Amino acid sequence: MPTINRYVDIDTVEREAKKDYIDRHSPFIHCDATAKKGEKFPVTVKMGNEYTHPDDPDHFIESIRLFNGETLLGEASFTSGMLGGQDMKGHAEVTFNIIPSKKMKLVAQAYCTKHGLWENEPVDVAVED
Repeated sequence: MPTINRYVDIDTVEREAKKDYIDRHSPFIHCDATAKKGEKFPVTVKMGNEYTHPDDPDHFIESIRLFNGETLLGEASFTSGMLGGQDMKGHAEVTFNIIPSKKMKLVAQAYCTKHGLWENEPVDVAVED
C-alpha cells in the first residue's frame, strides 16, 4: 500500500521550502457546507492553495480522486503539459458534480509522479431534503 501524505498547517512549518512542498502537493476541497438531496452538487478539488505544482514531464499531478468515506465518487487523470509546462499559470483542478442522498465525508487524493499520494483532511457536508 502506498504511503499517504497529508497536509499540515503550513503556518506551523518553519522553513519556506517545506511550506511550498506541503502546499503545492495538497489537494484542497472547495464546496458548500450543505447540499440538497437529489440535486447536483459541485465539488472542486484544487491542487495547492498558495503555491502551484510543477507541470514538467517528470513531475506533474497525474490524477485527482474524490471519495465519500471509502466510496470513490470520481477521478480525473492529467498529462504533463496540461497547464502549459514550465510556463504554467494555474493550479491543477477539477470539479465533480455529484448527486448526494445523505451526509457526506469528502476526501480528495492526488497523485504526484515524483512525490506520491497526497490526501486532505475530510470535509463534512450536510444534506438537506
